Amino acid sequence: MITDTEIKAKGIYLLAKHLGDVEAERFIALIQREPFDYTQWRQRTDESLSIEEISKSAMSLRAKEDS
Repeated sequence: MITDTEIKAKGIYLLAKHLGDVEAERFIALIQREPFDYTQWRQRTDESLSIEEISKSAMSLRAKEDS
């Protein structure tokens, strides 16, 4: 079992690798500033989608909620 610090470091690394530094930081900021159930959201997300497709879907959903 890895530590919480290792999980955070790996998560940030993967976000930055797949989304880029700016979008990874935006993703983290979005998660932190609003109530969000990642597990429920992920269960509704198609597992065959790429990280980029999931990100676009999440941003689209967020834009609809803000309207």
